Amino acid sequence: MARTRSTTSIDTELNKIQEELEKLQEKEESLKARQLELQQLKQEQVTKQIMEAYQKSGKSLQELLTFLDV
Repeated sequence: MARTRSTTSIDTELNKIQEELEKLQEKEESLKARQLELQQLKQEQVTKQIMEAYQKSGKSLQELLTFLDV
């Protein structure tokens, strides 16, 4: 016959799981913030590369927009 668990041991395990979930949520939030930061950094670098290429090209803004079909 299976041994009956006490409510104290169940509560202890529930608390432990709750603490682990909270830690995971904090880690997820931290990772999402870092992901957003890196995405913004990448976008800034891409924008900078595009601007440098545009400036080196000697083309007008209208020529660039026509090329991009905007």
